[in-house]
Amino acid sequence: MSESSPMADDVRMRGFTRRTPVRDALKWLDQQIHQLPAELVSLHAAAGRVLAVDVTSSVNVPSFDRAMMDGFAVRAADTLGAGPLRRMALQVIGTAMPGRAFEGVVGPGQAVRIMTGAPMPKGADAVLPAEFTEAQTEMVFALGEVSPLKHVGRAGEDIAAGATVFAAGRVLRPQDLGVLSSIGFAQVSVVRRPRVRIVVTGNELLPAGCLPDSARSQPPTDEPPSVRADLVTNRLPESTAEDVNCYRIPDANGPMLAALVARDGGIPVQPGLVPDDPEAILAAMRSEADVVLVSGGSSVGMEDHAAVLLAQHGHLPIHGIAMRPSSPTGMGLLDGRLVFLLPGNPVSCLTAYDFFAGRAIRRMGGRSADWPYRRIVAPLARKIVSVIGRLDYARVRMIDGRVHPLAIGGAAILSSTTRADGFVIVPDDSEGYAAGCDVEVFLYDA
Repeated sequence: MSESSPMADDVRMRGFTRRTPVRDALKWLDQQIHQLPAELVSLHAAAGRVLAVDVTSSVNVPSFDRAMMDGFAVRAADTLGAGPLRRMALQVIGTAMPGRAFEGVVGPGQAVRIMTGAPMPKGADAVLPAEFTEAQTEMVFALGEVSPLKHVGRAGEDIAAGATVFAAGRVLRPQDLGVLSSIGFAQVSVVRRPRVRIVVTGNELLPAGCLPDSARSQPPTDEPPSVRADLVTNRLPESTAEDVNCYRIPDANGPMLAALVARDGGIPVQPGLVPDDPEAILAAMRSEADVVLVSGGSSVGMEDHAAVLLAQHGHLPIHGIAMRPSSPTGMGLLDGRLVFLLPGNPVSCLTAYDFFAGRAIRRMGGRSADWPYRRIVAPLARKIVSVIGRLDYARVRMIDGRVHPLAIGGAAILSSTTRADGFVIVPDDSEGYAAGCDVEVFLYDA
């Protein structure tokens, strides 16, 4: 075959002559990632978004001194020495309510009836709680003394004007929105969420949740009618079911990837399955998006078109990674956007997403590149065996505080991840871990 032959550039003809170490793949990836620009969103749409700039308050919160107790606004000096046996009479000259201030000035021997949250009247410097008074219509008797500023909330004690309230990069929580509202923000500048096109290929696939009749067992006859109806909700149309190959399988990766993208702050876009046709796959890969995830077609089989297309029309610097599962993973660039070639086997797809695609989506959206998994350290119940030169992703269960390995291989067994509580990473410079060894476990559940 000559060098000019079209097959000479076919990555499928070369196979995986070399698998890129994970650390080198991550180094290349990090060099390609750039945070997306900012956009303004309303406060009601800002929960969970990432701040693009520091937020500084231009006002004091609260903006005025206010009462922190129901009682009487007084001059503290007028209560000095007051007690149950030494009542001190004060003239009540008005009332202050939340949202309605007393307009006068409190002079010596005077008091203003006040409710919690109401502005402090001029001249008063303390609040005498109601339980320490005996009140009449125009007089109140102090039965105890208060010191200056007692039960008074000062202007700016929550947030001072000029203070930086939140730093750029913060993921906004519900209580943060309350603070932003309190300092006058109706909109906030956040990092734009990455738009992620999910391209699921494979002529063997059916739409998610859809089974051909030949693969469906009859529902139990003792189930109530409502349950039996639910079991057949996702049937293929009668005309289609007759023609469909009974060996086709429902798409598992599409729903999983969409949920992972949303978890990591991206916007998943998946109009439907893409057939194993080069033109259709290339068109899908060129959809308007910030990131493209191709599930299936990443290996070196004759129907694995995605890698060939990326190599021909873009840039494919990484194809094949020294890890298990998900060694057929590829990464490259097409029309200036990142493209991830994720294996079709579900566990491999999940692993490759977590190591590479998720990292890019989080960073582009202004989030931490690190995994969003809680971590614990616990002893191994049984050994985990690996080989030097390959990173392993081992699914594990936690039983009585010990780590029980489930699987490293079995890339098609997605249920191994649902039975697992998390996973352990065996680095490529290790032959594994011995039983009893403390290992770091990344837990799927928050």
